[in-house]
Amino acid sequence: MVVTEHAPREPDKNTGDQAVGSECKMTQEDSSVQLIEAGCKPPLSPGAESEMRVQVQDKHGFVAPEGGFGWLVVFAATWCNGSIFGIQNSFGILHTMLVNEHADPDDKTSQFKVAWVGALAMGMIFFCSPVVSMFTDCFGCRKTAVGGAALAFIGLLSTSFANSLGVRYFTYGILFGGGSSFAFQPSLVILGHYFRQRLGLANGVVTAGASLFSMGLPVLLKVLQPLGLSRTFQILSLFMLVQALLALTFKPLLPAGGGMGPPVKKYFNLRVFHIITYRVWAFGVATAVLGYFVPYVHLGTEKEWVLLVCIGASSGVGRLAFGKIGDLIPGLQKIYMQVVSFMALGLMSIMIPQCWVFEGLVVVCVFLGLCDGCFLTMMAPIAFELVGPMQASQAIGYLLGLMALPMTAGPPIAGLLHDYFGNYLVAFSLAGVPPIVGGVVLFFVPLIHRRLQRNQAAASPEETSTTKNQNGRSGMIP
Repeated sequence: MVVTEHAPREPDKNTGDQAVGSECKMTQEDSSVQLIEAGCKPPLSPGAESEMRVQVQDKHGFVAPEGGFGWLVVFAATWCNGSIFGIQNSFGILHTMLVNEHADPDDKTSQFKVAWVGALAMGMIFFCSPVVSMFTDCFGCRKTAVGGAALAFIGLLSTSFANSLGVRYFTYGILFGGGSSFAFQPSLVILGHYFRQRLGLANGVVTAGASLFSMGLPVLLKVLQPLGLSRTFQILSLFMLVQALLALTFKPLLPAGGGMGPPVKKYFNLRVFHIITYRVWAFGVATAVLGYFVPYVHLGTEKEWVLLVCIGASSGVGRLAFGKIGDLIPGLQKIYMQVVSFMALGLMSIMIPQCWVFEGLVVVCVFLGLCDGCFLTMMAPIAFELVGPMQASQAIGYLLGLMALPMTAGPPIAGLLHDYFGNYLVAFSLAGVPPIVGGVVLFFVPLIHRRLQRNQAAASPEETSTTKNQNGRSGMIP
């Protein structure tokens, strides 16, 4: 992209025209803010998007390299995403190993207690997101990512020496989960420093590459299983050690804050919650993910690693396919893709206990992976549609934070139901309810958005008429 410099404009002889132009500009900006806060996205004039990009580049004097060293950054980001979520999505195998190691014939709540290890880690990844955004803005991507990967490495390594579940709650759940959050988020932000025109391609490479980890790590864990739990955690910690070294490549090319939006004036800016459609969307997603992580933990078959490979592979295919489909769907209509994915995910969870043959579980897990890919791929585009590009980063951060509690609570609740009833029939049946409810909630977001737009359009002519009357009265000579 070529950065254009505008020639200085000659001063207008008609100073009144300048005042009117300035007033009109302020009125237009105020109107856009009111539309955003009401839950509506203001219409963009032709070429406004390209003009906005040029203005941002003019302000920072920056043109993204669109490759070169940036591809090494893409590889580092791929390793980060793949290793973190590959380990998390394969926790079902670790869960079985933990249950065997901490088995107590007199304890009827072993599934419940062990499930907290993985659930805490997944919850911490999302719970820390708003704080990680603040650290990334203050200290930059490289320092935040290296520190996070180092903390995750310490967490996994210390887990290998732990002998009790209580200690592993802290080492794996808190240290590894929290460190993963600080390593993961900067890996997404840094891509915007090296790519603008090819950012979609870079994200696609990271997404597809990360899916390979989700396919390969279950196989690796199955191979490592005879070595024991301690040795397995030590080998997994090497993934995070490599990530700490790769994160050194996250050399920022823009000032702190990434140059992707306005300067950070407040550590926790809650302005996005003034937008009613964002509030409804965030509530729906947070409700849906209560049962989201349950299948990853509690599939509990001898060939569980095969099912996890199927989920990882189909999730990768879903991310690429639904990402392309989402580009063809205009505006907030994209949210209906999340509606369908959540409802299908809920139905698949309910069907898991009804699968009496292994092949049936394979089919269900393929659909679970496709739903996962669709949901994750559409998250950022929907956030941009709801709050605009300047607040999208904060909107995603807060959404991930809201997802933390239900995503953490889901697997332990399923484990408790298993301990009480002796099987997973009730656990998986109830795990399918929250995604369906969340999908129903999301269905109303575009409807609310259109209603707010109609109300705004109806109010605009009245405001214009009132303004003209006031201007006419102010110009009358008494």
